[in-house]
Amino acid sequence: MKRRVWLTLGAVVLGGGGVTYAVASPSSDSGATGRAKRPVKVYALALKGTAADRQDLARTDTSQFSMLGVSWTGATTRLHGTAQVRTRSTATGEWSAWRDLELNVDPLEKPGRGVRGASEPLWVGSSDGVQVQVVRKNGTTTALPKGLEVNLVDPGVVTDAEAEAPGSEPAAFVAEGSPDATSSSTPADPASPGDGTVVTPTDGQTATSPAPTDTTTSTAAPTDSSSASASASPSASPSPTGPTAPPSTRPQPPIVDRAGWGADESISPQAPEYNADVKAVFVHHTDGANDYSCTDSPSIVRSIYAYHVQVEGWKDIGYNFLVDKCGTIFEGRKGGVDLPVLGAHTYGWNRESAGIAVLGDYTTTSASNAALASIARLAAWKLGQYGADPAGTTQLTAGATQKNYFSTGFTAGSAYTFQRISGHRDGYNTQCPGNTLYPQLPTIRAWAAGPVQGLKITSLGGATASGSTYYTKGAITAHWTATTPGSLIKSFQLLVDGKTVATASGTATSVGATLPLGSHTIAVRAVHQSGKTATSSALTVVAETTAPTFTTTPRISLRSGTVNTSAVPVTLGWKATDDKALQSVKLLSPTTATFSPTTTSSSRTATSGTATTWSMRAYDYAGNYRTSSPAYTPAILQESSATKTGSWTTRSSTSYLGGKSYSSGSKGAGLTWTFTGRSVAWVVSRASTSGQAYVYVDGTKAATVDLKSATTLYRQAIWTKSWSSSAKHTIKVVVVGTSGRPTVTTDGLVYIK
Repeated sequence: MKRRVWLTLGAVVLGGGGVTYAVASPSSDSGATGRAKRPVKVYALALKGTAADRQDLARTDTSQFSMLGVSWTGATTRLHGTAQVRTRSTATGEWSAWRDLELNVDPLEKPGRGVRGASEPLWVGSSDGVQVQVVRKNGTTTALPKGLEVNLVDPGVVTDAEAEAPGSEPAAFVAEGSPDATSSSTPADPASPGDGTVVTPTDGQTATSPAPTDTTTSTAAPTDSSSASASASPSASPSPTGPTAPPSTRPQPPIVDRAGWGADESISPQAPEYNADVKAVFVHHTDGANDYSCTDSPSIVRSIYAYHVQVEGWKDIGYNFLVDKCGTIFEGRKGGVDLPVLGAHTYGWNRESAGIAVLGDYTTTSASNAALASIARLAAWKLGQYGADPAGTTQLTAGATQKNYFSTGFTAGSAYTFQRISGHRDGYNTQCPGNTLYPQLPTIRAWAAGPVQGLKITSLGGATASGSTYYTKGAITAHWTATTPGSLIKSFQLLVDGKTVATASGTATSVGATLPLGSHTIAVRAVHQSGKTATSSALTVVAETTAPTFTTTPRISLRSGTVNTSAVPVTLGWKATDDKALQSVKLLSPTTATFSPTTTSSSRTATSGTATTWSMRAYDYAGNYRTSSPAYTPAILQESSATKTGSWTTRSSTSYLGGKSYSSGSKGAGLTWTFTGRSVAWVVSRASTSGQAYVYVDGTKAATVDLKSATTLYRQAIWTKSWSSSAKHTIKVVVVGTSGRPTVTTDGLVYIK
């Protein structure tokens, strides 16, 4: 087992890629309080092997780092092959799978002597081990470049918030015996300056090779502001020869300034350069993992900054702005976020554009809506300073002769048409910004330019639809959605009959109003931050306060079925109407039920001998309602209460209503009941031997009832009759004397009073 020596390491990259290290005493304070902030550290490990076709670095223990890349001597030299890395996580101790480094990096137009060729940096998260292999492409005769090394970046802890975060202490160590772990690699280009000489390279950028020291690379301590804090304050004033920031037609989004993400301004002391204007914005991705925490975003930005300056030898970070997956915008190259700062992001097109890079790899994963919205806001604001439509096109003059990803050729000095918001691949032969982010650019353009996309009313609170018409008593709340993010919307307006009656913020999703009586059209208008408007489809809404009516009062009538001394079968009937649109009728008591507007009856049971209120409520679609609550009492007349004629025999059984019944097989035997009510039912027993009976109502024969049944049934309401109102009636049943089955067995009558 290798013995681990715990150190705090600092390093300064020399012009040729070598490093020097400084060793500091370990901290004695392990708590968050009083914990010393640690600076960004950049250091390098030289690769070994045959320079012509392959160079490697075996698994090597390192100090803590979170970003890495491969670099080599000579900025104009291209690496024709593959570079792959594996890293060991400090959290799990596990080694990752092999990961490719992006080598197709934009060249520099006039690279200085201190500028190195390099891959794109790769964010890998907190790691303490690395393995590298660089292999020449099959079939090529071009040897691998000289001075190959892997460059590791520890983003450090540079703000109070980061210093107080759990796990912010470095896991710094070097494995004893690790190759090149404590020695500097020899610069491969003796002509590279190492004394701080300023050279004039590339795309208008100025690079300085920092002089080697024996101290840790320092990082300027920011103010007490959090690394994740957003700053919308005015940027640094331009130099006397710099441009004046023009006002924009769009609002400036919140931007975390360089102090906010912990930029060490001492490593890039050169003054910024400025373009005349910004005609276009190029969208990039930075490569690396997408599963980073957004609390790590400042660390990622610091690491890219250190890589561009201390590994590649640039004067500053290349991008003008960076955006993380949570939508936080970071200031990139210094010089003033509201000024046309010359960046180094898109080969041949930096002189008339700004570069926005999204943290992460969007080759197979789509960018988040939060990131897309921030790009759209940022691009709209930046282009708005120069009166440019984010959805439009512009003419850019090529600064280099080359081809882009789509094999479109460009000649230096000639003008070509570009979208105002373009992808990196539109200008240079690279996959950037990735095969999934690139197809999202039309969405960014649409969001940035306006009008608001996908606006529609999703619901109307306080109103109910019947077909295509909504009904309300007056107060409504319109709810809507839009695919354009609220951060790009100035306001929403509720339109009633084409006139604005209420206004809500751009992030709102609802607003209320009260409508006057009558029919109206309702729509929502969205005002984009550009001033362009979009209006939803209109809805027809009727405001009315007239309640429904019961044209037939709810009433119960007896129906066929089994009768008990506690409950009898009834039919509840009613009829309700509305002057606009009846929605439903609800039974409120003695039980509850809801019926459609076309339903007018329901089979129920009623409690015998008890006055029961049958409360019903009719609703219209506006929410108006009317209640009707009549009361009815079902009453049982036992057979013993009838006036008898002819011969009848009393029978006793628990199966009979009240435990007894009358039975007769004598032709002409009769039973007569008199009552006052609105509905009546004759209750009998039925069997296969049961006969027939005549039923007389108020002296008139009303029916011949056959009591025969394949199965024996007791307490059956077999014949019923109802009237529109309560009145005195007489019911008489007479035995027919049916041949072979003359017997009639009766329990009595049930009536509703």
